[in-house]
Amino acid sequence: MLKVKAAVVREKFGSFGIEQLQLEEPRADEVLVEIVATGICHTDIVVRDQYYPVPLPAVLGHEGAGIVRKVGGRVTKVAPGDHVVMTYASCGECANCLQGLNGYCVELFGRNFSGARPDGSTPYQDEQGHNVSGCFFCQSSFGEMALASPRNLVKIPKDVPLEIMGPLGCGIQTGAGAVINALKPGAGSSIAIFGVGSVGLSAIMAAKLVGCTTIIAVDMNSTRLELALELGATHAIAAGTQDPVDAIRALTGEGVQFSLECTALPKVLRQAVDALRQTGVCGLIGAAALGTEVQLDMNSILFGRTVRGIIEGDSVPDIFIPQLIELWRQGTFPFDRLISFYPFEQIEQAVKDSENGEVLKAVVRFNT
Repeated sequence: MLKVKAAVVREKFGSFGIEQLQLEEPRADEVLVEIVATGICHTDIVVRDQYYPVPLPAVLGHEGAGIVRKVGGRVTKVAPGDHVVMTYASCGECANCLQGLNGYCVELFGRNFSGARPDGSTPYQDEQGHNVSGCFFCQSSFGEMALASPRNLVKIPKDVPLEIMGPLGCGIQTGAGAVINALKPGAGSSIAIFGVGSVGLSAIMAAKLVGCTTIIAVDMNSTRLELALELGATHAIAAGTQDPVDAIRALTGEGVQFSLECTALPKVLRQAVDALRQTGVCGLIGAAALGTEVQLDMNSILFGRTVRGIIEGDSVPDIFIPQLIELWRQGTFPFDRLISFYPFEQIEQAVKDSENGEVLKAVVRFNT
């Protein structure tokens, strides 16, 4: 057993308290990663609040980046010393995984939100000998060390800064991939992004990359809208002062070809659908509480409009994350502009600042 410091959530709506835990050594099919930095994602917060019922107490965190320290006997994909980004888990064997649709793995919920390995065990115990849920997204990277599966590790070059790479494993790949991999807008097309936090801004940068010529950012935060314009948006709509659907139709005439809902608010999803032209496509990536319902106009859908959910940007991480890194190297995907750093000891403040909209993408760094 290894002694590690990790942030533990012990109750619904509780704080992220740093504790010393016991972490098992890697099994034959596992990898031990020393965490350099981890992004804080909206999903960590909604799980803390039990929108998705991961058993508490738990070690969360699912945007880790670090250095491989040990590998199990059956692991060949990575070796000690490799630099890796940690992403979501999938089985690799179901029909969807075999088609490259890893985000729709039939075991997705169990492998990412059960708080345990597939066999039901957790690798963590607290100082009193009680089990603590781990294996969140097959990593639980809010700690100094994490256990992962080779399938949710992406080996990256050693000459890129690990401290900024973690968010590529979830939030950044979700926003960018929703555009590049899922919606696939053609050059010259129009798109509206509803909610321009780190996910929405990643989508805006991706829309610029693929050649969208009308890129509309919708948000209530004026500072975020200003940044959206800097990163590629052609128009910004302040949702608190005007009706977004009316404003989009005034700009485009008939509505946009594509829209993306990033807020998880039913009212906003309705706006994102209503802002489409006929045959338009709305992508849903906001993570709402289980059971959340929305009302749509059936005739709006009848006239050729499509609404589809998008998980993890429809990405195959081993392919997509290296692509995003190369785009960052070239200066065409400056996702690092979204990041604010915190020492690990200030993780609770980082979470609060994320919730309050003070920062776009908080990243906690270890050993700083």
